[in-house]
Amino acid sequence: MSFFAILFALLIEQVRPLARANPIHSGLRSWARWVAGNFDAGKPQHGWVAWGLAVLGPALAALVVHVLLIAYAGWVFAMLWSVGVLYVTLGFRQFSHHFTNIRDALDAGDEASARQLLAQWQQVDASQLPRSEIVRHVIEYSVLAAHRHVFGVLAWFSVLAAFGLGPAGAVLYRMSEFVSRHWHTSAKSEHPVSPALLSAAARAWAAIDWLPARVTALGFAVVGSFEEAIDCWRNYAQRFPNDNDGVILAATSGAVNVRLGGEALKAAAFSPNQSGSFGAAGLQPQATMDSSESTPGREAEVAHLRSIVGLVWRSVVLWMVLLALLTLARLLG
Repeated sequence: MSFFAILFALLIEQVRPLARANPIHSGLRSWARWVAGNFDAGKPQHGWVAWGLAVLGPALAALVVHVLLIAYAGWVFAMLWSVGVLYVTLGFRQFSHHFTNIRDALDAGDEASARQLLAQWQQVDASQLPRSEIVRHVIEYSVLAAHRHVFGVLAWFSVLAAFGLGPAGAVLYRMSEFVSRHWHTSAKSEHPVSPALLSAAARAWAAIDWLPARVTALGFAVVGSFEEAIDCWRNYAQRFPNDNDGVILAATSGAVNVRLGGEALKAAAFSPNQSGSFGAAGLQPQATMDSSESTPGREAEVAHLRSIVGLVWRSVVLWMVLLALLTLARLLG
């Protein structure tokens, strides 16, 4: 059932992507603000209580609906529920328009527009970036967005669905990422949250993303240049063992032979974005990293953007093949 739920959700999302301004994401932002406003009292235990309510509450609600549908309506309706939840939490079209617009601008030789689009997407100052740095940033942000919007969701959904928990895993993963980013943004706005809540959200997100980040990195290695990806991953992880984003980007660097490093490879935190949407994410550097710590590989070129697209889609195919084989094994068993 998981295979068909993911397949239908991806197909629907490609045909009719979820609008950036939609009542579901608006409701989740309101939910996160309400929880922080009513349960964030500034102490560590209060931070964890607020995080648990904001993240585990929606995940539990998704599970309860799944169980009730299984019990009273049948597995078909339960699968439709999973498709609906995945449609909201999973999908390329929530971020791919940024990538496509920047790539088209670079193909047309319009570097000024590419810089402006990158700045609007990530809320960074891109006015002085040379062409190769624009490409590098686009690769880094796009790969991380693909992980958070697609592969991380697939990982948690697949694992928990195998134990009969329906779409709870997808909600858990996306809500954990969302509240960590949303509360970080709120800390700089008129509705600040406490350091205790920020710490709880960041620690929980790092733990929840630990396994999916390595699954994504392994998938990129399998469908890319395996030996180079694993070697780059190993060498990077020895220096930054707790950096989930770095693991993904190091594997990406080796898989397509492109030099990455800088903003997205640094220890990073979420930064504000223009829309504050459920699906947009940016990175803001919190530490310095000199060029000697960039990954090996060729300097980023526009051609690498096409390689990244191929890498991501081959990884999707790999996921779907594995899920199809598991589904077939269960049916035959």
